Amino acid sequence: MEFGIFSVSDVTRDPVSGETPSEAERIRGLARIAVHAEEAGLDVFAIGEHHNPPFFSSSPTTFLAYLAAQTKTLKLSTSTTLITTNDPVRIAEEYAMLQHLAGGRMDLMLGRGNTAPVYPWFGKDIRSALPLALENYNLLHRLWREDVVDSEGNFRTPLQGFTSTPRPLDDVPPFVWHGSIRTPEIAEQAAYYGDGFFANHLFAPSEHFLRLVRFYRERYEHYGHGAAKQAIVGLGGQAFIAKKSQDAIDRFRPYFDEAPVYGHGPRLEDFTAQTPLTVGSPQEIIDKTLGFRETFGDYQRQMFLVDHAGLPLQTVLEQLDLLGEEVVPVLRREMARDRDPEVPAAAPTHAELVRAKYGDEQPRQPRPRANRGDNVTGGSPYLDSAGGSGAAFGLR
Repeated sequence: MEFGIFSVSDVTRDPVSGETPSEAERIRGLARIAVHAEEAGLDVFAIGEHHNPPFFSSSPTTFLAYLAAQTKTLKLSTSTTLITTNDPVRIAEEYAMLQHLAGGRMDLMLGRGNTAPVYPWFGKDIRSALPLALENYNLLHRLWREDVVDSEGNFRTPLQGFTSTPRPLDDVPPFVWHGSIRTPEIAEQAAYYGDGFFANHLFAPSEHFLRLVRFYRERYEHYGHGAAKQAIVGLGGQAFIAKKSQDAIDRFRPYFDEAPVYGHGPRLEDFTAQTPLTVGSPQEIIDKTLGFRETFGDYQRQMFLVDHAGLPLQTVLEQLDLLGEEVVPVLRREMARDRDPEVPAAAPTHAELVRAKYGDEQPRQPRPRANRGDNVTGGSPYLDSAGGSGAAFGLR
């Protein structure tokens, strides 16, 4: 099973010191957090996408490409990439490039986000958010699997003979998660394509997210990708850890009380009782996280939010050490011990996706024909293609 951390990249005032970090300090700090996550033995780091203050992560691929050069084993992901306001052509190009630079150590989560004003900023209408998400992903899926794409939809100019470059690493697209907190159509989309489904599992009781996970599993089986229990599920969560439970509560309370999302609302004790938030000793984090499996069944990825609400960098690094030394090793052991042997232990790696497509054969390495300079080819622009009209390599 994969364990990691995800960040929304907020730049928030520290209620204890009274200081607000600059964007530059927060960017450098989060890069250090990601590298330290690998050093602490975690598997995955993910960053969200935002285009407004107080968040800085307007360009996840740039940030993740930098991290790819700083790390060796850490899988890099997003939480989320906006499938609605980004052009699917740009998503196809940017994440294929990241996939090459990261040597396959990446996947991505697609979602609609939670910032309504972002739609007009990018020339979109929020009233079309759901059909926009469905249409854009259909195009993205094709762009990664077909050498040449002809496409005409409702939300962008048509494509005629278009080739997205670079082609995915080994001609195998990145693994995709779809994230949603309330929309069954997104769970249906994930199931239809055989992709993963991620529930951010924050700020609401687990039962709220369970409905979508169950629906996704049922539809995954319906579309013939495997048994419902084999569907690829990821969960979020939020934790603050200290050696002693009361120390964790005392240290986290001022941050909880001033947090942008739930500050000045419920008491910390009530919120931890009603939602996935866990504040306490390593054993308390372990016990509550193991309870997630009792609710959702075996799943593949557990992500923790540990860096928001103005928490100081040093405190976050300490959280990672406690996760890596005292929490995750126990969770790995306990999750593996009782896992159904027919259920995947983690999301597929790039190597596993390559093996599933090619078996023992060498993967395809696209080599372009002579440059025409217009990216309008008719047939495939690659030497290993028959060069006929339309897509030389269809959906697989």
